[in-house]
Amino acid sequence: MSDRAKKAGVAFFIGCGASPGMNNILAVDAAGALDRVTSIELFWLVGNEKSGAGRAVMEHLMHIASGPCLTWINSKPALTESYLETKYAPMLGSGEMMLYETAHPEPVTLPRLYPNADSIRCFGGLYPLTKFGCARGLGNAVRKGLLPIGEAGSFQLKARYSDLEPKIGGQILRKLEVQFPGFKIDTEPGIRLLQQAKGGETTKEEVRDFLIEASGYAEKVETAGGLLVRAIGFRNGLLTIVTKRTPSCAFKDSYLTRSMATTTGTSCAAFIVLAIQAAQTLSGVLCPEDWAEPQAFYKALETCGVPRSELPETYTY
Repeated sequence: MSDRAKKAGVAFFIGCGASPGMNNILAVDAAGALDRVTSIELFWLVGNEKSGAGRAVMEHLMHIASGPCLTWINSKPALTESYLETKYAPMLGSGEMMLYETAHPEPVTLPRLYPNADSIRCFGGLYPLTKFGCARGLGNAVRKGLLPIGEAGSFQLKARYSDLEPKIGGQILRKLEVQFPGFKIDTEPGIRLLQQAKGGETTKEEVRDFLIEASGYAEKVETAGGLLVRAIGFRNGLLTIVTKRTPSCAFKDSYLTRSMATTTGTSCAAFIVLAIQAAQTLSGVLCPEDWAEPQAFYKALETCGVPRSELPETYTY
């Protein structure tokens, strides 16, 4: 629709959240520090914070967790499979975390700016990692037609808010036993709790919560999320890696990365600050990398209340 929008003198600003959105800006900023870009790796991580994630988020997860994944390999578009490729990145502090390639918009739009880059790929993850494994299983069921996407979304919402039936929690654990040697449902606290339930000493709700939390799906993590981009290439003839990422702040006290909602919402607000002025001179369908200058975007984040200590930080190797 870009040509029609230009003809009408209308600007469409799309992909203006966190990922895509801020991640695109981090990519442009990191790549700008290089003389030649050979590859761009984008990462996102979402924690288990109770931020009110709704059905749209859960169904989006089903779309990206299973099925075809359009990406950029060997300087051209390539179709691969979600979860096939993995990369490690220091998403939380200095420790490396494994993330999985998932279908996302960044590798679809960024190659217009970096057509000579060998690869541009996006990797994501949920924390704790058991949640991502569950999402993969549900995504496969949806793709094979075994489970309607609406039911998959409902299951995730119930699991997130500890509202699953006990028998479902038990099924999760038994499947984990098959998949992961050494994982056993008959742990001492588990047996004791189930025995108490049979004797009427423990409520069904308490058993349900034990089963779900033991499976790891609803593990109570305060918060653990963030964005990171690595641009790899050459500067002054030397191989150089430039990393931009959201800082690993004390998440529960963070303004920006306290939850998926605050990261996406604050990013969107910052883009709107810039778009109010840009819309007067621009037209067409525009992705973040087409129009938002990195330093202006960081300043807009501050305008929206982000402390300077929580603005994206840079590492160069």
